[in-house]
Amino acid sequence: MEFLTTLFTEDQIYYMEQWVDNWSFVLAFAVFIVELLRYAFMSKVTWNLLGDSITNFITLAATITINSVMAALFYVTVFYVVYEHFSITQLPITGYTIIGCIILADLAYYWEHRFLHVNGFGWATHTVHHSSPHFNISVAYRHGPLDGFFPLFFHLPLAVLGFNPLLIFFSEIFVQVYQTLLHTEAVKKFPRPIEAIMNTPSHHRVHHATNRQYLDKNYAGIFIIWDRMFGTFAEEKEEVRYGVFPRINSVNPLKVYFHGYAKLFSRMWHADSWSHRLKLLWKSPTWAWEQEQKQKKAAEKQAVNTLAAEGAA
Repeated sequence: MEFLTTLFTEDQIYYMEQWVDNWSFVLAFAVFIVELLRYAFMSKVTWNLLGDSITNFITLAATITINSVMAALFYVTVFYVVYEHFSITQLPITGYTIIGCIILADLAYYWEHRFLHVNGFGWATHTVHHSSPHFNISVAYRHGPLDGFFPLFFHLPLAVLGFNPLLIFFSEIFVQVYQTLLHTEAVKKFPRPIEAIMNTPSHHRVHHATNRQYLDKNYAGIFIIWDRMFGTFAEEKEEVRYGVFPRINSVNPLKVYFHGYAKLFSRMWHADSWSHRLKLLWKSPTWAWEQEQKQKKAAEKQAVNTLAAEGAA
């Protein structure tokens, strides 16, 4: 219990953040090797799986580069400006505030994650993470070009509440590390009390599914209770089919990394009005796909009518 009341310095939180970040990657890579051995034992190792895994790490490197530039230019500065000038208080760093910040960061992650699924601009970057037809620890590192941009808007309120920015960054990383370890098929299900409260590999497999009953479910980071509270929970029952629809069918890192925004901008370019273009940015990807199908059917019907008219003439 002494941990809860102990005061921590910013240097200590920084070193904790670095320790968690560095060792989590080592642990994840070790798990990935075990997964590859498991795939080999099950005769499931393919060139597509290996190519997909390599692509995942390449997108990670690209995203780290972009995030580093954003952090240097404005991300960190914005948090400190808000904390210093607009926070309602400035909380000390103790065990209590560490736990509280992690819980609130997890809630912020839930809403950020849900946001990325329900509008075209957010989905264009997040679709990269979902586009793999496989599900292993390397998929956790499959990031889109603007994945590091959106957390700003959902975690900044924590600085307003008075949490030290370093503690917020630590909490963000903690949630992400937990999420990383959920990307595996090697673990089936935990005992029911754990599955009821915590996010698990089973719950996260549902989130990556293309099965209709699983779409837009299980956005949680650490605690699945957020999905249960806000009506977005689904239990894993039938076998999961991974990926996005339609599939991109490529392990080319450039295509994987930019296909979301390339598709969005292509749709906007071919849209018949500015109203439609704006809707493509803020309406859901499901809406965009349905509109695309309607346009195709209308074009096919028009072509049939044109041929019929020419035949009659």
